[in-house]
Amino acid sequence: MIAWIKKTAPIALGLLLVFLTYRLTSPENRSAMIASMQQVNLFWLLVSVALGVISHLSRAIRWNYLLAPMGYRPRIMANALIIMMAYLTNLGIPRSGELLRATTLKTYQGVPFQKGFGTIVTERIIDLLMLFVVILGALVLQTEVLLDTLAEKNISLTQTGGVLGALIVGGYFGLRWIQRTQIKPLVMLREKVSGLLEGSSTVFHMKNKAAFWGHTALIWGCYVAMFWVVKFALPDTQELAIGPILVAFVAGAFAMTATNGGIGLYPIAVQQSLMLFGVSAASGLAFGWVMWLTQTLLVVVIGAASFILIPFVGKSNSELVVKP
Repeated sequence: MIAWIKKTAPIALGLLLVFLTYRLTSPENRSAMIASMQQVNLFWLLVSVALGVISHLSRAIRWNYLLAPMGYRPRIMANALIIMMAYLTNLGIPRSGELLRATTLKTYQGVPFQKGFGTIVTERIIDLLMLFVVILGALVLQTEVLLDTLAEKNISLTQTGGVLGALIVGGYFGLRWIQRTQIKPLVMLREKVSGLLEGSSTVFHMKNKAAFWGHTALIWGCYVAMFWVVKFALPDTQELAIGPILVAFVAGAFAMTATNGGIGLYPIAVQQSLMLFGVSAASGLAFGWVMWLTQTLLVVVIGAASFILIPFVGKSNSELVVKP
């Protein structure tokens, strides 16, 4: 029952938010939002989609830099299909895509599950660090607006930072203790995750560190750019500067983790962020829905095609895997 609740709760929350957004939006604002979306410039949406495709291909290439130190070099196209399959799966069941990536990589490219999953964990950690960089950029560019907003909501940056710092320090010393303890259940756990740790540590042993971090910058540059160009697609957001765009991007990124693919919450988070900078509620909501629909449609179409193509593209053979 708990597992079922974990799977269905984010979807239910997203659908509830869609319903509440509709009910709480006045008829005038709904009409204004629809009118704004009807004026969308499709060219800029196609540019956003193209940037999204580039980011996914770059992620597929970057994945091999993590796998190479362990002696594996899958096909780039197979990596790309597996990644898109994972994104599509995450729309249905949160976090299930990571398990699917590692399982499919083992099935079609011969990479052991624990090692493949370890590289995926490393990717997530690096993505989190890059998100912090974007957050820092948003804070620097819009410090006054954000501090005023946090003060209005009685949120203390000092207390928040203190809690995060304590969690990081506690997590570090907890891991060190698990690595050294001789308690039998923890020793068994440590042995089982040895492959996971090997996969996670490859970022420190790879030969092409410059290329790896170059692709990381490209991936996140595309993420921000695909969000940025959508502002040109709507008449009321074309004059927005990079600062407000970064704030809305960060809000949307956090919304993506709360519900499946950000359903329901993503447009609201983007709307509320843009309203801080003078964008109307209707235009902000239109921007959020256009952005979410565009990228979700990309994931659904390419992800579904990937499930069909992977048996043909990803078929494992001795030429695809370089064993140590």
